[in-house]
Amino acid sequence: MGQVVSAFYSWFNTEKEYKVLLIGLDNAGKTTTLYQLHLGQAIETQPTIGSNVETVKHKNVHFEVWDLGGQATLRPSWVTYYKATDALVMVVDSTDRARINSVKEELWRVIQSDDLKGAFVLVFANKQDLKDCMTAADISTSLKLHDIKDHDWHIQACSAKKGTGLKEGFDWMVQRVRQSQNK
Repeated sequence: MGQVVSAFYSWFNTEKEYKVLLIGLDNAGKTTTLYQLHLGQAIETQPTIGSNVETVKHKNVHFEVWDLGGQATLRPSWVTYYKATDALVMVVDSTDRARINSVKEELWRVIQSDDLKGAFVLVFANKQDLKDCMTAADISTSLKLHDIKDHDWHIQACSAKKGTGLKEGFDWMVQRVRQSQNK
């Protein structure tokens, strides 16, 4: 009986859930970003070993958001999550000038994967509430975002702890999703 109800529900429920990968170096604020979007508040987090996944609903669009651990030893495993990904969100610690080149290398390595063709890219310039942070424009230049030709991309200044800028970034994602539905 459960299978019949499930089949009946899926027949009438045509709402697609979009897969989003939330990546970045360790301590960039990925998990804080995820739970700020999911719960509407910052929570105490620990370094992610493996992944966290939550459904985020924004403007009636459902996103299955995968928060992937950012430690150097975990980054090679990101590739196992690429299949059927609609969007990539790179969270950047705007105060971490020493590792901005590593962020650039990881971003470019990831977006060159054939499994991510067609995925759009959102870069969150996180920790904008902290002193001496790089601006979104500084980060855009450092990551060479204007050289990205195979993906729609956007950079959004934000503070995951305060929740500022996150909705605007997801507004952009919703716009991309809706445009892709109309093609």
